[in-house]
Amino acid sequence: MESSTKTNQSQNSTVSLHSSGQGRGDLLQLVSFHIGGEEFGLDILKVQEIIRIQELTRVPNSPNFVDGVINLRGKVIPVVALRKRFGLEELAHDKQTRIVVVEVRGTVLGFIVDSVSEVLRIPADTVEPPPRLGKVEREYVSGVGKLDDRLLILLDVDRLMSDADEVAA
Repeated sequence: MESSTKTNQSQNSTVSLHSSGQGRGDLLQLVSFHIGGEEFGLDILKVQEIIRIQELTRVPNSPNFVDGVINLRGKVIPVVALRKRFGLEELAHDKQTRIVVVEVRGTVLGFIVDSVSEVLRIPADTVEPPPRLGKVEREYVSGVGKLDDRLLILLDVDRLMSDADEVAA
């Protein structure tokens, strides 16, 4: 899965990840990916595209989880290593490593992930609120989706990058 596109019909059948999931017929459309053996999901409406990992240009004095910047069709975008952001050990990039290009509060940036799995449609009522583990552990998690044989951690990209703005300021 190299590129992800959105259709207008997906906007009609998708609810915000912040909703309480009270609408029984509502579906969430998510891009699922892996980091450190766990499966995560992002709202497909936030994802612009998925690209192969490429050479990054390092930027001095950037936060430690920002690996650098890339030139994406003439636009320079920062690239965040989600492994570092989550406090996981770094791994060498391989053939499965991808950059998920997202828009966060009007800013386009990339997230480095171990691999991208698929686009999922899950009922909103199968999403539980994040477990109470303390503020730090769950501040980036908007919920946990229950699939047939696995759990999917739903990320809130706005919260994921909110304190990055404070670090960069």
